[in-house]
Amino acid sequence: MKKSTLVVISLISSLFVFSCSENKVSNGDKYYNDSQFDQAIAEYSNELKYAPNDVRVLYHRGRAHEELGNFDEAESDFEAALDLDPNNFQVLLSLANLHHKEKNYTNALLFSNRAAEIPGAPAMASFMKARALHQMGKTDDALKAYSNAITLDKDFGQAYYNRGLLKIGIKNVKGACEDFQLSSALEYPGAAEAFKKYCK
Repeated sequence: MKKSTLVVISLISSLFVFSCSENKVSNGDKYYNDSQFDQAIAEYSNELKYAPNDVRVLYHRGRAHEELGNFDEAESDFEAALDLDPNNFQVLLSLANLHHKEKNYTNALLFSNRAAEIPGAPAMASFMKARALHQMGKTDDALKAYSNAITLDKDFGQAYYNRGLLKIGIKNVKGACEDFQLSSALEYPGAAEAFKKYCK
């Protein structure tokens, strides 16, 4: 899995904690945290027999499926969680990330845009919207969305890095180098190498 994808997944996972059962650590969570994803799925499935509308458990089972590459099952769980909690940033962004990994950039944009339009949306929503637009060749809109992510979070190293790559593509080398430098200062992986490659 690409390093950038791992960073995105890590950021999504740490964005929000579900209410209701947020302090509860289930057996499924223990297996998940130990990277025993098959066992985690079995435990989450057992929990869902007794609480089929538990958004947290549905989400975490989806994440366990995603870790195993079971993208259809992951999508099904995320969609079920979203039906129960339509404005859940974590679920929306996980769906966006899942579709991005499958190169379905239209759906990635759909879910990230939904997240970005919710009042109080995190910087990650704008970033993932920008990333989908970037892949779709919508350069101006992608630049705006990357810039919005940076406005919301001045320490978003990956947003500076990706915006820098986009600027390289449109021959704005000076702007790209500024972004790579800022990203490098924030210790984002690959930023220092990009600066050396394009800015020396």
